[in-house]
Amino acid sequence: MTATSETKATNIVWHDGSFTRQERESILGRKGFTLWFTGLSASGKSTLATALEQHLVAHGVSAYRLDGDNIRFGLNKNLGFSDQDRTENIRRISEVAKLFADSTTIAITSFISPFKADRAVARELHNAAGIPFIEVYADVPIAVAEQRDPKGLYKKAREGVIKDFTGISSPYEAPEQAEVHIRTDLASVEEGVRKIVAYLEERDLLTLSKGVKRDSDGVSDTASKAIKA
Repeated sequence: MTATSETKATNIVWHDGSFTRQERESILGRKGFTLWFTGLSASGKSTLATALEQHLVAHGVSAYRLDGDNIRFGLNKNLGFSDQDRTENIRRISEVAKLFADSTTIAITSFISPFKADRAVARELHNAAGIPFIEVYADVPIAVAEQRDPKGLYKKAREGVIKDFTGISSPYEAPEQAEVHIRTDLASVEEGVRKIVAYLEERDLLTLSKGVKRDSDGVSDTASKAIKA
């Protein structure tokens, strides 16, 4: 099944709220933005995204993770894995992430999002709304991803059971200038979380609350326990 981004609705008018996003941020005392995790299947992007979400929430930060597989159980259940459906998949989640970020929640998206053009559309959508968009590239050699293969998907792709599988029978176009680049085969999950948080703090997008108990890696106990579970 394919989908299109063509606007079919007619007789619609945008209804502005009673205050701006900047006013909402001032009232709630927090900033919304989108962290866009991209990478091959088994690159570790979902593990990183989950750990980051738990770390932020443990510090009292409003954050919500949008996972590629989970979204396909509901919102995008009518989409397959053709190039056209992949593009529509990313278009929809881009819009959803922007809404979360506009509400002053940190949207953490974890999608393979293999095509540069689709990720560029997601970024431009946020840029046009004045919402920060931070691309996080979970980088790993394909050989390592295949060795991990927690869902057995690479094996099925090699056997021809799964068609249009990214990295095998469908391309993955790696980011060239991601804001955060993490080699997940060389860095621990804790190190990855620290790197992302440091980037956000340096750009005044995030200030974590004091008094949260952390482990020796600087990650909150809540997130650390989840990582090790």
